[in-house]
Amino acid sequence: MIPLVYDQINHWGVDDEFFLALLKKVNAKKIADLGCGTGRLTSHFAKAGYQITAVDPNEEAIEYAKHKKYPGEVTWIVGYSSNLQTNAFDTVIMTANVAQVFLTDQGWQHVITDAYQALKPGGHLIFDTRNPLARAWEQWEKDMTPDVAINQETGDPLEIWTEYEGFVEDVFTFYETVKNARTDEVLIHEKMQLKFRTREEIYKSLKQVGFSQIQVYGDWEFKQATVESKSFIFHSVK
Repeated sequence: MIPLVYDQINHWGVDDEFFLALLKKVNAKKIADLGCGTGRLTSHFAKAGYQITAVDPNEEAIEYAKHKKYPGEVTWIVGYSSNLQTNAFDTVIMTANVAQVFLTDQGWQHVITDAYQALKPGGHLIFDTRNPLARAWEQWEKDMTPDVAINQETGDPLEIWTEYEGFVEDVFTFYETVKNARTDEVLIHEKMQLKFRTREEIYKSLKQVGFSQIQVYGDWEFKQATVESKSFIFHSVK
């Protein structure tokens, strides 16, 4: 994630609508937005009236988030899942495929264990992830055009170029480069990696931690996911 351009190239969509609908469905009041990034969706959670603790390790992203306007109060934490209070939340939510940034099984296990401990009894863990069988990266690699944005501080036009290195086992590596579109100056060059876990792997990991009533929705509808779903939305109960 590159905070300078993230909000401009990630627009409101059916995934955002689905998360809001699911939060309403579980009747959550106090939520932890884990991996909140620039607060793009956190702001909508706040508008919906939730009491929010928003956590992300990226200090620059948290600074971007803090400068937005929020109704009510949001508690911002530069940190990790381990910073969440125990037995404190109705829901822990991870959006925008944040679940895929945990590259090792040990790291993933730590996150869902921390989430389990942070939830009140009967609390909900909600997150999305891409179905590896849908092979999303094949479409990404076909797109040779840059995304465009504006540098909010200088007004300069920006281009965001993506280069794909591919897989080592089930970890996919790519690079994002932000350039000044007028001068071609490289402003940011960042390596990014995603882990593609199967539905079965994730389901098993949630069971091992202690979650129950695990539902897996497909493609932003309140319907059971199938092998053909492009996205999985996991909803588990403590």
